[in-house]
Amino acid sequence: MQYKAETVKEYIDQLPEDRQKVVKKIRAVIRKNLPKGFKECINYGMIGYVVPHSKYPDGYHCDPKLPLPFMNVASQKNYVALYHSGVYADPKINKWFIKEYPKHTSHKLDMGKSCVRFKKMDDIPYDLIGELCAKITVEDWIDLYEKNVKKK
Repeated sequence: MQYKAETVKEYIDQLPEDRQKVVKKIRAVIRKNLPKGFKECINYGMIGYVVPHSKYPDGYHCDPKLPLPFMNVASQKNYVALYHSGVYADPKINKWFIKEYPKHTSHKLDMGKSCVRFKKMDDIPYDLIGELCAKITVEDWIDLYEKNVKKK
């Protein structure tokens, strides 16, 4: 589901009340733990955390007019999704996350390449999300992105 929103507040305000609570809490955890330098915005119709052009002028290789994406949070039809590019791009972080997940929740991990789907709103591992957010700085993400994606 994609919401039409220009601001994070507009995005959250459109959500059903039960989802607002969850998305606000995830957002608070991200903002508390994400290293300085990332910018919060609406990105691809979701709440996004990006490397702004002021830090990385090249932007996203698929569309250089866009800032380099890193994380997104979205309320989908049947779940809340956390998209974290580092889980996809860094095998060590991926392995760590998969190993840690069962220690923080009683539900099975439902994960795609960079997408973690939370279907049970009462059992979201907020502490683990915070730990994940803190693992990659802006500089780390730019280096990892250039190493894995961008052709030098």
